[in-house]
Amino acid sequence: MDVLLWLIPAAVFLGFVGLIAFLWALKSGQFDDLDGAAHRILFDDPNDTPLPPQETVHAPRASANSKTRGEEKKQALK
Repeated sequence: MDVLLWLIPAAVFLGFVGLIAFLWALKSGQFDDLDGAAHRILFDDPNDTPLPPQETVHAPRASANSKTRGEEKKQALK
């Protein structure tokens, strides 16, 4: 029962903090345009054109005679 002496004031305090945060959100205009985002997704942006395809740059493939990096490092240390 002693824990209720801590829990009830904590719950009242957190409820008061939540109420203050909600009133601040109302005052700052957070809930002014509820439908705007829902409608904006339906329309394309005029500057939203796709980019032209780009050529991909591939790394040169290793041939059978080429050495791996580990082999090159070993020979450089010798």
